[in-house]
Amino acid sequence: METQQVSKLKKVGLACLLACVAATAAANDRDRAKRIHDRIAGVPPSEATLDAMEALVAANNPLGAANIATQNASFYNVTLKNMAVPWTNRDQTVFAPLNDYVATFIGMVRDDVPFNTALSADLTYTVNGASPAASASNNDHYANAETSGINLMTALTPTTQSSIQGIPATATAGFLTSRAASEAFFIDGTNRAMFRFTMINHMCRDMEQVHDTTLPPDMIRQDVSRSPGGDSRIFLNNCIGCHSGMDPLARAFAYYDFDNGTADAPGSMRLVYTAGTVQPKYFNNNTNFAPGFITPDDYWENRWRKGQNSLLGWSPTLPGKGNGAKSMGQELANSDAFAQCQVEKVFKAVCFRAPGAVSDATKASQDRSKVDEITNNFKNNGYRLKQVFAETAVYCMGD
Repeated sequence: METQQVSKLKKVGLACLLACVAATAAANDRDRAKRIHDRIAGVPPSEATLDAMEALVAANNPLGAANIATQNASFYNVTLKNMAVPWTNRDQTVFAPLNDYVATFIGMVRDDVPFNTALSADLTYTVNGASPAASASNNDHYANAETSGINLMTALTPTTQSSIQGIPATATAGFLTSRAASEAFFIDGTNRAMFRFTMINHMCRDMEQVHDTTLPPDMIRQDVSRSPGGDSRIFLNNCIGCHSGMDPLARAFAYYDFDNGTADAPGSMRLVYTAGTVQPKYFNNNTNFAPGFITPDDYWENRWRKGQNSLLGWSPTLPGKGNGAKSMGQELANSDAFAQCQVEKVFKAVCFRAPGAVSDATKASQDRSKVDEITNNFKNNGYRLKQVFAETAVYCMGD
């Protein structure tokens, strides 16, 4: 009798254990589904959404669950907006108003617009229901839309940038010629800021990281002293390393300026494009080194295709030279470095850490392998950035 009771208790115990295991597995699937949603959308899912995502995770389709999360309005209104706003100002702060650059980024992600056109397209997104209308002279359209809490997931509408900015379609270059970027990076200066911040924001490299002192200095402008402080070694070992690559590329911006006027004579606060006429800013401080390069037009060439920066993976289908910002933007956006940069930025936004930023060497290696895999998928499947968010969230769902 006692043996039968013990056997019965064992069976009951085994049944409880199996039930607990099943419950734990189900809870894990639900936890993973919730984690995917939280990291993509930044808000908890509804019960119905979580049920649907949990079922997909349990069916070994976590990517399907992630795609559901990308349909949450907060993904567009919060995650994407907060990711892009720092790209539009020199302080790289998120505490800045919505603008045409950010709206266009959000719209491109929503509509699966190939992201390798982000630096060359005649494209901008406006906000339905926002007033006043989008203008080349102010940001009121976008700032008011944000203040009014308009849902960017549904309200964004694509149009041509040239029709808003009042410049030729051939002069448009996606984010580079957006009003927000123009106001931040074409204002005053020598237009090198536009190039530098484009490198930071979309190639994930500041100028020090592409420093190469082996390139010829013949296109370095007159404003760069060849003997700073009377010491030519500073130029030969430092200045030349950035300017020999940057100046030939930044020449693409020779016809652009941002008119902000003066206190006595306020300008129109808009992007200015003077086809065929180089902006005076290209001749600033031309007595620093009078024999230096005098910019005659907007012809550019990429000298980083040779030497150490060839590792940035420039497209063999492009010539590596041309005229104007549009073709130069295509050069940058079709490089391997551009594609990988987008994946790394998404990884950091979704996984809350940079790839490889872990103490576990094995995990760091897995991060790098996953970034390479997602980058290849990104390039081979239409440069759809929304899919990068989904794939990255799946990778980090167990963290």
